[in-house]
Amino acid sequence: MSRKKGEKKAIAKKLLHKYRLVILNEDTFEERISFKLTRLNVFILAGVSAIVLIVLTTLLIAFTPLREYIPGYSSTKLKQQAQELLVRTDSLKTVIAINEQQYASIRKVLTGDLKTIEFDKDSIEGIVASGNDDITIQPSKEDSLLRATVEEQDKYNLFETATRPADFALFPPVKGIITSGFDPASKHYAIDVVTDKDEPVKAAADGIVIFASWTPDTGHIIIIDHQNNLITAYKHNASLSKKQGDLVKAGEVIAIVGNTGELTTGPHLHFELWNNGYPINPTNYIDFK
Repeated sequence: MSRKKGEKKAIAKKLLHKYRLVILNEDTFEERISFKLTRLNVFILAGVSAIVLIVLTTLLIAFTPLREYIPGYSSTKLKQQAQELLVRTDSLKTVIAINEQQYASIRKVLTGDLKTIEFDKDSIEGIVASGNDDITIQPSKEDSLLRATVEEQDKYNLFETATRPADFALFPPVKGIITSGFDPASKHYAIDVVTDKDEPVKAAADGIVIFASWTPDTGHIIIIDHQNNLITAYKHNASLSKKQGDLVKAGEVIAIVGNTGELTTGPHLHFELWNNGYPINPTNYIDFK
């Protein structure tokens, strides 16, 4: 026990033993600065200095731009730029996808190529194309009257009641005589309406112009994208009053009836109606008389 106490006293004596630190002039040995220190003072000073150095380094790294020069730390500005680029890239992807969809729709309207389109069997055209000519069903008189009433009420409704927006209707682009009807068998996915020369052509519904240009076959053509995946096309116009990107309202004048393009024999409007990527008969939903 006394030995341990003796060792503790010896350690305490060493720690508290005073030393003199003197700084001398090398040539004259003149004393310039002197310090009285103990080993305990030196340990405390070294510990405090280390703690202060660590705290200052941490503050420099956390709150100053110097951290950007330390390997492993990324720049806040670079992070912000990377985030902005990520958001912009995502937006561009969305725009590209929309543009590709619009280009595909425009290509189908311009070329009439339906090779890659599968008709929905639940759609009007799908039911007609399903080939059930061999099935004969004789409805009752009451059923016939009910069907006639329902068909008359829904004649000019493009969408089912459960899916279409309230009060959605299509505006007749022109009034006139239909000289050539909708005929998928001959790839005439439109109707030709003869009307007075220089008659204004009006938008069938609210939408945005996705194509407004001239083609050799159809002359001045304008295509409008509407809600519910609906597209209308107006061909052989004498002139266009709208350009690509313009917003139009139903009934707004977008062109003038003409006779431009190679595939025409006189002034008329070639009108097409497309829904979900395939053409449908406009006369089922629009009254041109």
